[in-house]
Amino acid sequence: MTDGIVNVLKPPGMTSHDVVSRIRRIYGIRKAGHSGTLDPDAAGVLPVFIGNATRLLEYAATATKRYRAEGMFGIRTDTGDDSGNILETKPVPAISATEFENVLQQFRGKILQVPPMYSALKVNGKKLYEYAREGIIIERPARPVEIFRLDCVKLYPPYFSLDIECSKGTYVRTLLEDIAAALGTCACMTFLLRTRAGDFSIKDSHTLDEIAENPDRILLPLETAVRKTGKLCVNELQAFRITNGVRTTVKGTAAGTYSLYLADAFLGMVNVEDEIVKPEKILVQVKQPPEPV
Repeated sequence: MTDGIVNVLKPPGMTSHDVVSRIRRIYGIRKAGHSGTLDPDAAGVLPVFIGNATRLLEYAATATKRYRAEGMFGIRTDTGDDSGNILETKPVPAISATEFENVLQQFRGKILQVPPMYSALKVNGKKLYEYAREGIIIERPARPVEIFRLDCVKLYPPYFSLDIECSKGTYVRTLLEDIAAALGTCACMTFLLRTRAGDFSIKDSHTLDEIAENPDRILLPLETAVRKTGKLCVNELQAFRITNGVRTTVKGTAAGTYSLYLADAFLGMVNVEDEIVKPEKILVQVKQPPEPV
């Protein structure tokens, strides 16, 4: 089976699921998934995990994301972007750069955000956008997210553009709407480009056509997903025990989650408590080493 990660430059006009389906066909595999949904109209970094790499998706899913977003004041839509139906229009007040910066400051750090109805978030096993298409509005509790960076790139009313770095689960469309509301107006998103997802950057991403031309060269190794996680290097006997499900003491190891290695070989993910190594996601089982002569 082919295992690894593809840093896809998703084009606008495709769903994230469409991209995964194309990657499945290119590599001739069935097991594949993506890290962090991008709206159909959005473009940018979409890491796709194939084969055994899908078992590492949970570690990549917690990573921060970076975006370049553009919004337009004065219009609110049902989808939160300019592809939706207009629900409301409001005058666009005169907004100075100083006033805009003061409002942006309110949204930096930890904030609460209500997920939009047009999102893939599931309620009772059904995606919110499926309810929305049926005209059903579901009550959504506000959820905590964190905005690490929120910089104005350009303010040119009725348009504005921002550079954003945020935590998992942040909806950029909702962020733009909330910023507009704080300025006494409304807004919708007109452009979204994801420039980074965790360690995957847009400068290292590839179009689907580029991937189809040379799939093996573009495929990244499994451990790319967890390269910022601390490494725990063990000997052959320890590797055999841990990868076969045996909790093993490794003296001097601090508590935490680690990438497990035998020499240069990545074996999977482990968790350590009280110097005891517990297997979490084992990708390679090591054979028992021969008895010393």
